[in-house]
Amino acid sequence: MNAQHVPVGRAPIHLAPEFSARVLHDASMAKHTSWHAGGTADIFFTPRDIMDLASFLRQLPAEVPVMWVGLGSNLLVRDGGIRGAVVSTHGALGALERHSATRIRAEAGVPCARIAKQCVKWGLGPAEFFAGIPGTLGGALAMNAGAWGGETWRHVMEVEVLDRRGVRHTRTPAEYEIGYRHVKGPEAEWFIGARLEFERRPGVSGNAIRELLEKRRETQPIGEWSCGSVFTNPPGDHAARLIESAGLKGFRIGDASVSEKHANFIINHGAARAADIEALILHIQQAVAAAHKVRLHTEVRIVGEPA
Repeated sequence: MNAQHVPVGRAPIHLAPEFSARVLHDASMAKHTSWHAGGTADIFFTPRDIMDLASFLRQLPAEVPVMWVGLGSNLLVRDGGIRGAVVSTHGALGALERHSATRIRAEAGVPCARIAKQCVKWGLGPAEFFAGIPGTLGGALAMNAGAWGGETWRHVMEVEVLDRRGVRHTRTPAEYEIGYRHVKGPEAEWFIGARLEFERRPGVSGNAIRELLEKRRETQPIGEWSCGSVFTNPPGDHAARLIESAGLKGFRIGDASVSEKHANFIINHGAARAADIEALILHIQQAVAAAHKVRLHTEVRIVGEPA
């Protein structure tokens, strides 16, 4: 059988026939992000498992960019879309298992909320904070995501990564630069899983998670189209407080606005373009800098090309 010819941007690539029925072309990234905005990806691929993903990566020429996406909850894709290949871990890489009395292994596509709930069933903690992270473990590892005082990398014993050649490696936290919403490690490698350690908490119940989620519903615009927190908190302060005190709650550009409920959330009311959201992000940064002499930094990843 001949390899499939797939045009990507202006540079064609060739994929083996085994992938032809499973690669989407010009896939709308608005369908794969929680903001429901943005352009298309040249090709979009969801692997069956890690071996399938490794095989796919080996098919791609070295010059074809690759980006990974989970639940798309911390991602703004510009209206011009993404050149190259997007790999989706959501619905794939979903293994979650207990390895010992205090350790678990989870693959990158496992939703963080599932980790929280399963750890409660296993009598392990503190893992409740994972329920407040609206993404997958892969994204949580990439940015050291956290909620309610907990952070992902505090529990990481080792991570499994895949490089551009489809080769698997096991790495320790010592091989990464880890900080507040910041992780930097070897380039051209992606997280495919991790081994996490917790403490034994035989009496732990799901009530703690339910209480935290109820508090979240009371203070955050859950159910509306957002990416979660847009900006990281500056040292000794909160981005939401700075945005609100700058008078920006409800401020709107196009169909995107600063949430009236939580000022560090931007809501797509249904028809916002990525350009509207990005313009609103820039306006918030400028207004907060003028009012408070503080530069807010984005927690959300902004990728792709302008329209």
